[in-house]
Amino acid sequence: MDKCSRAMEFLENRNILITGATGFLAKILVEKILRVQPNVKKLYLLLRAANELTALERFHNEVIGKDLFQVLKKMWGGDFDTLISEKVCVVPGEVSLSEMGLKDSNLVAEMKNQVELIVNLAATTKFDERYDVAVGTNTLGAKHIVSFAKQCPNLKLLVHVSTAYVSGERGGLILETPYKLGESLNGIQGLDIATEQTVMEEKLEQLEENGATKEAITLAMKDFGLERAKMYGWPNTYVFTKAMGEMMVNDLKDNLPVIIIRPTIVTSTYKEPFPGWIEGIRTIDSLIVGYAKGKLTCFLAGINSIVDLVPADMVVNTIIMAMVAHELQPSDKSIYHVGSSASNSMRYIDFQRFNYQYFSKKPWINKDGNAVKVGKVTVYNNMASFQRYMNIRYLCFLKGLEFANKAFCHSFQDKYVDMKRKFNLVMRLIQLYRPYLFFNAIFDDTNMERLRMDIEKKDRGSETFLLDPKEINWEDYFMNVHLPGLVKHVFK
Repeated sequence: MDKCSRAMEFLENRNILITGATGFLAKILVEKILRVQPNVKKLYLLLRAANELTALERFHNEVIGKDLFQVLKKMWGGDFDTLISEKVCVVPGEVSLSEMGLKDSNLVAEMKNQVELIVNLAATTKFDERYDVAVGTNTLGAKHIVSFAKQCPNLKLLVHVSTAYVSGERGGLILETPYKLGESLNGIQGLDIATEQTVMEEKLEQLEENGATKEAITLAMKDFGLERAKMYGWPNTYVFTKAMGEMMVNDLKDNLPVIIIRPTIVTSTYKEPFPGWIEGIRTIDSLIVGYAKGKLTCFLAGINSIVDLVPADMVVNTIIMAMVAHELQPSDKSIYHVGSSASNSMRYIDFQRFNYQYFSKKPWINKDGNAVKVGKVTVYNNMASFQRYMNIRYLCFLKGLEFANKAFCHSFQDKYVDMKRKFNLVMRLIQLYRPYLFFNAIFDDTNMERLRMDIEKKDRGSETFLLDPKEINWEDYFMNVHLPGLVKHVFK
């Protein structure tokens, strides 16, 4: 029996809990399982919701209501609703809360008794998320999921999906090794998760006592998250709280079988269920959207720096095949980097070229029905030169604005308001993505390569569980898959 058939057999008659079920990767995982193995016993899908009615509404609108499920719907026709009702159990909850916010005692008892596999995909991925929200979901959520997993007597495996960028801004070869509780990236002592929870709660309480508005609280908590992350060597709140989440998993798991999946920058689907499906503006896509709409004419980046990408369906395939491999031969190789830098790296100079080629031939049509013309972006390869450029442009902006005010030239004022908006976009993107625009690390994927080689030995012809980024021609992928998919599914 080949390995892919083993994957089908592995999923058959399984009870699987998937958290963060409305998320990008989780939806793709749900669709994949139902499409390749409809004889799965039950998918328990945990959604953030106060009650079952709200959870069901979110499930229908934000999961199966998406284009992603069109292939599955076509396969099943009028029996699609029956498939969903028989195989899916929507569970309202909240991973940031103790016991994951589960309220239905009968359902909780059923899940604890039945669940064999847990895939934790619950996360907030905003780089500058509010600290209380990010700690709650990315860090404490991991703690609560491990606690629940320990109460499942039939559990075979917990898969915790993290991010490769828990490594921060380190260069060189990043190994597939765990993070220890309290370990910082800059050597600063005193990182303690309980303390982080306390200072976060105290900060929030102080803001509320001072009568701060909701907007002011949100901004302050975002700034506080970035401050705490940088204190210990991480560039943003997202990767800091995900790193603490990994620490929680490793510290609390005891004898619990655990796999940690660390994807790099996740992009649109490569092949399944169809090429180019994506949802939301994800990391580098904000640069693409800004460029295509004519708002991004210059940028800061290391032209020869690596941009480590991996299509979403390859990440999902890795989750499934890593579970299969663990059951066939449990080992201590429990961390998988899922990316392309080690085997098929792409650089920002290629990224820039692909965008120019595509949008100069197929320009975006704005709301007025006009094609937006794009040119080659001016790229500054160090912060000093970029800062000089921005200072000069800003001085010109101020002088022009002063002239417009004196002349009461409203059209001129409008142009400068638009220019200021573009400046703000560029500076926001720079602040958020600077650590990744000069990224020169390579993510070691020894464990992933071992998994890929094992699959190739067993089944050379099948693409049912494609894992290998060496298969990707990046120019073809961008020109014919990712950029068209982005325009179709994301552009507003």
